[in-house]
Amino acid sequence: MKFEEFMSKKIKTLIIDDSALIRKVLTEILSSDPGIEVVGTAADPLIAREKIKKLNPDVLTLDVEMPKMDGITFLRNLMRLRPMPVVMISTLTEAGADVTLQALELGAIDFIAKPKLDVNAAIQEYKDEIIEKVKVASKVSVAVLETSQKRASTPVLKEKHSADAIIKVASKGKFLNTTDKIIAIGSSTGGTEAVKEIVAQLPVETAGIVVSQHIPGTFSHSFAARLNDVSQLTVTEAKDGDQIRPGYVFIAPGDKHLIVKRSGAKYYCELNDGPEVNRHKPSVDVMFRSIAQCAGPNAMGIMLTGMGADGAQGMLEMKEHGAFNIAQDEKSCVVWGMPGAAVKLGAVEKEITLSKIAQEIISYCEKENKRV
Repeated sequence: MKFEEFMSKKIKTLIIDDSALIRKVLTEILSSDPGIEVVGTAADPLIAREKIKKLNPDVLTLDVEMPKMDGITFLRNLMRLRPMPVVMISTLTEAGADVTLQALELGAIDFIAKPKLDVNAAIQEYKDEIIEKVKVASKVSVAVLETSQKRASTPVLKEKHSADAIIKVASKGKFLNTTDKIIAIGSSTGGTEAVKEIVAQLPVETAGIVVSQHIPGTFSHSFAARLNDVSQLTVTEAKDGDQIRPGYVFIAPGDKHLIVKRSGAKYYCELNDGPEVNRHKPSVDVMFRSIAQCAGPNAMGIMLTGMGADGAQGMLEMKEHGAFNIAQDEKSCVVWGMPGAAVKLGAVEKEITLSKIAQEIISYCEKENKRV
């Protein structure tokens, strides 16, 4: 293929949804981008199966709830027989959250959440996000999908607000040396499975962990519950005033910023309903900045897979205040946007493959405990 042909090649997308309205709206949205071509639509998985063979799409958008065969069953068969990038279409409900998280476990790249009411107007509000998620999915290597190791890259998102809107930059201060360490994890696209893989390997004596994962508000409770089921640690959605202590993982609610505060030698969760930062709430930048200011060298920062650059600046501030930072390496990321931005900013000490991050956390906690 000539370079000009490669550059002009559009992302062939197949839309699978039993709703004629959703098929129409998604077709209009995706077709509005010159880099995407909607090659077809299908009202159910049986029709989709034939169209995949005929049209050979690069990306699928797949509804969760459909007649004849549900989206999860179809996705499971697809990933077994013909792995390819899939973006799920799910409802903003708790039941929808459980099924969507299951889809991500099976290999879906990302999801688009749709409300129950006024679907047309609501989806139009997320036009740019929908286009971006399809483009990111198109970059994921199918060969890597086959081995459950996903890789992609994405451009940095434009920021609407910085962390300054929530918490101001502070000068370096003195930090109390304490046995209470804190682990901070930031993640986005592909992060639900990455966080799950990490916490499933950690022992009960692990230092307290806080997580800011880009996820809708109705999904974060289900996400925490699923993590709790596979981990020796107690995993819960964070609430105002929760004390961050060893053996516990606190997940930021999907519609609040998670700020870590300190009182004496103890750390606590504080939820903030301020504006989105870097187009996200919760924002990793906000959480990392708060940890830089209250924990400094008593903290470990971890940046996992995700698109955009949220968290890079906050991670740099953590490093400047003495924290030890690592990032998931590019080969094991679904999207190397957030880790890549932190690496390029000089905020990261080590890049580590996903399967070895849990051991890095364990080693850090053991080393710090011996030091105190």
